[in-house]
Amino acid sequence: MMGLIANYPIALAPGMGLNAFFTYTVVLHMGHSWQVALGAVFISAVMFFILSIFRIREWIINSIPLPLRSAIAAGIGLFLALIALHNAGIVVSNPATIIGMGDLKQPAPVLATLGFFLIVALDHLKVRGAVLIGILAVTLVSIALGFTPFGGVVSMPPSLAPTFMQLDIMGALDVGLVSIIFAFLFVDIFDNSGTLIGVAKRAGLMGKDGHMPKMGRALIADSTAAMAGSLLGTSTTTSYIESAAGVSAGGRTGLTAVVVAVLFLLALFFAPLAGSVPAFATAPALLFVAVLMASGLAEIDWDDITIAAPVVITALAMPFTYSIANGIAFG
Repeated sequence: MMGLIANYPIALAPGMGLNAFFTYTVVLHMGHSWQVALGAVFISAVMFFILSIFRIREWIINSIPLPLRSAIAAGIGLFLALIALHNAGIVVSNPATIIGMGDLKQPAPVLATLGFFLIVALDHLKVRGAVLIGILAVTLVSIALGFTPFGGVVSMPPSLAPTFMQLDIMGALDVGLVSIIFAFLFVDIFDNSGTLIGVAKRAGLMGKDGHMPKMGRALIADSTAAMAGSLLGTSTTTSYIESAAGVSAGGRTGLTAVVVAVLFLLALFFAPLAGSVPAFATAPALLFVAVLMASGLAEIDWDDITIAAPVVITALAMPFTYSIANGIAFG
């Protein structure tokens, strides 16, 4: 939808942060059924769609000051860096110091580091597909050395029947769920806004006035996908920050998003093959993209503290709170 309607190189998929809120807060902690939770997702998506149609969401995004847009892009980069370093086993949780360094003698950190060096070297040499080559190289070496099991190639996808159209909209309209519906709505609004700004800025899709052309179409595609996702049985569908990896590889149009969608569809049949790619193989790609996105901080007027302070707070809040929406809110 994003590729065909808005012509943007931004992929859509269920948001991981909202997945956690859906599962651990709404279902497990509050005790609501997953059907009711899906109903809440659908209602929030409908509200999201209405806000997009009347261009209220577009107004919200365009009202974000230009320095904060650079901060959002850089903050997403730092967020990706944290995810990458954690997936590589280089940064781990530590009860004494919150975070700490992992065991760098393990295969994952070593291979991830080598993969990052390979991607940087290939990009410096102007080799197209440097990111993909790096991921494949780390995966093949890991499988060859026995660090990652090869799961096979083809399998039949699971049936959609258990979750398709199982949402409980009437149950979600209960007064006690109003706060949950608005939580889904506002997190989705600011999460999406941050991702759209960050990826569009990196792709050079911002106009001279700092606004995104076809923003309205992108938001409609986004909200429509969220409604469709809830009908299929998944939590809120959102723009993915990993879209920046496609942009770094040269993606500038909706063809990128369409290709991603087709490959996601094919991945249903090649799940064992896709599952053979370890997290530490994709970590170098995310770290490389993080480096590219952090370059936006060079545009900031650091001599003006009224600009520098909110920029730094915005950028740091994203990785430290593990949320793009929180970073925007702090800024």
